[in-house]
Amino acid sequence: MPDAPGKTLLSLGHGYSARALAARLAPAGWTIIGTTRSESKLQAPHAEMHLWPGTNLAPLAARASHILLNAAPTEEGDPFLPEIGSILAESAPVWLGYLSTTGVYGDHAGGWVDEQTPLSPSTRRGEMRTQAEAAWQALAATHDLPLHIFRLAGIYGPGRGPFAKVRAGKARRIIKPGQVFSRIHVEDIAQVLAASMARPDPGAVYNLCDDDPAPPQDVIEHAANLLGLPVPPAISIEDAELSPMARSFYAESKRVRNDRIKRDLGIELLYPTYRDGLRALLERE
Repeated sequence: MPDAPGKTLLSLGHGYSARALAARLAPAGWTIIGTTRSESKLQAPHAEMHLWPGTNLAPLAARASHILLNAAPTEEGDPFLPEIGSILAESAPVWLGYLSTTGVYGDHAGGWVDEQTPLSPSTRRGEMRTQAEAAWQALAATHDLPLHIFRLAGIYGPGRGPFAKVRAGKARRIIKPGQVFSRIHVEDIAQVLAASMARPDPGAVYNLCDDDPAPPQDVIEHAANLLGLPVPPAISIEDAELSPMARSFYAESKRVRNDRIKRDLGIELLYPTYRDGLRALLERE
């Protein structure tokens, strides 16, 4: 079956958020083309998958009306940019989306940030995301590409909730006074991306998060209460044995505003709080 005009998405680095978007678009007649580095992921729902590196991206980009960039940057930068950069100048998509992170804002001691907040990452991961954003913005400016940047808060959803750890007795309520995180359910990520694809606004930057920034220990406590299991004991951040990556998450505390997705894209969140999202995940189980 030929691709529907204007309804073909090329998803470079077709991961968790992109799969949720594919599930939303496919029933509306979209063709989804995805890439993965893993042969075990070549059978993805709703998507025609290709192994990359190893596949020429030019013919895939030529088919695409919309392109989503999902890959995390490395020390060398965005893995797709060296190859796809020159291709994009020729393929002329109507929408180009880059999935970034709210980590680009750095630490604000629990204060609020929005899309106008200067970028001041405090972790190496945040620095690499900031550099990747700048690289894509420079390419977009050079070739007049319709780039949109989506800064994602902590992602949860099916298969990525706290219930498994709580059930196994492995969840920990790590306490750092004043610590607060913003979150976003993966299905809300999908609806924001779909809304942006339907009304492109090249150059736009959007924060993707819910309405209820909260301390991480509150989420674990609520999950335990929903399951009817004992609330895991509190552990101070000083006493917790954490990997360097896990500890880096506690290096930043901020509340992220989401007014723009509501105002500009007409978004009504499916899961405005983590309580809504966790209840839905448990009901789905």
